[in-house]
Amino acid sequence: MKKIIIFLIMIIFGFLPVFSEEEAQVLPSQIGVVQKVEYVDFQEGDDIQTKQTAEIKLLEGTEKGAVISIDNMLTGNPYYDIKLKKGVKVVLHVESGDDDITYSIEDIKRSDTLIWLSLLFCSLLIYVGKKKGIFSLVSIILTCILIYFLLIPMILIGINPVLASIIICVLSTAITMYLVGGFNQKSTSATIGCSLSLVFAGLLSFVAVNTAHLTGLSNENEIFLYSAHPELNFVAITISMIILATLGAVMDVGMSIASTINEIYSVDNTKTVKELFICGMNVGRDIIGTMANTLILVYLGGSLPLLLLASNIDFQKFINLNQVVTEITSAIIGSSAIVICVPITAFIASELVKNIPQKYDFSKLKDNMK
Repeated sequence: MKKIIIFLIMIIFGFLPVFSEEEAQVLPSQIGVVQKVEYVDFQEGDDIQTKQTAEIKLLEGTEKGAVISIDNMLTGNPYYDIKLKKGVKVVLHVESGDDDITYSIEDIKRSDTLIWLSLLFCSLLIYVGKKKGIFSLVSIILTCILIYFLLIPMILIGINPVLASIIICVLSTAITMYLVGGFNQKSTSATIGCSLSLVFAGLLSFVAVNTAHLTGLSNENEIFLYSAHPELNFVAITISMIILATLGAVMDVGMSIASTINEIYSVDNTKTVKELFICGMNVGRDIIGTMANTLILVYLGGSLPLLLLASNIDFQKFINLNQVVTEITSAIIGSSAIVICVPITAFIASELVKNIPQKYDFSKLKDNMK
């Protein structure tokens, strides 16, 4: 089993260059820091407009160290306005002409916050989780690699998003389970249970999305993507989003059930498959309430502005909005996948733990390979 996982990882990294060959041209950017800001009012037609004239020191590029002046228009809409302050780092869009280089302000540089938050998370994960924390971190990195360097290119070159998402999720589940749980029946049953639950979520999503006539264009990001890639199947992408959002919670439930049954059997190996299954279901029922609630709250938290908007819209209109139905559908399908994961994993774990002879235990194979 260990050789199989290593082989899968080698296959993944072998395919990365293939899917990365035809990369879209990325518009260049540089980092600068605001040295000075002045507000200027000017007449445009019958209206008085306001702009910021900012002096920005370039921190990168061929003109590193140079100070340039850029006008930053303010529209009064907080969604579009970028209000600059002295000392703030900004991301600059760069366009090279025949004779000169033109700069414009793209956004404020926020990645520094992401870096220290990520370092804090990694430190806590390793400190509390020890060896398993390190394995968890590795599995997170591999999952991000799978999504960014494999899933996204697969969708962009025309592979069905649902099929691509299921493949990536199954690979991610297998890698995570075996890294964190070890090479044993526990990890195998959790992997199989989670994979079948994700397939169930995919099938249920397909039925729900088509019967509800969802367009796949429920927010601004999807509309921007449509402008750039109108050839994509946005209904399938919506189904893929639901599957990916479900993955983490399903893996948590699957490993919890499989680990519980494995521990029960290690204490009392006289228990039958039925007794182990009942024990797993009893634990699973306790998990279902909190995990399903957690997933629902994640979607509700992310949709809070949409919920606040409901106070100004007729309920009949609100509950039938494309975006609202998409969010509710995602939450319900994700929770359904969690629920179905419990009996599936409990059954598989009970069968594997009880019926696979001890001499063929994957953990024994691991010990023998050392």
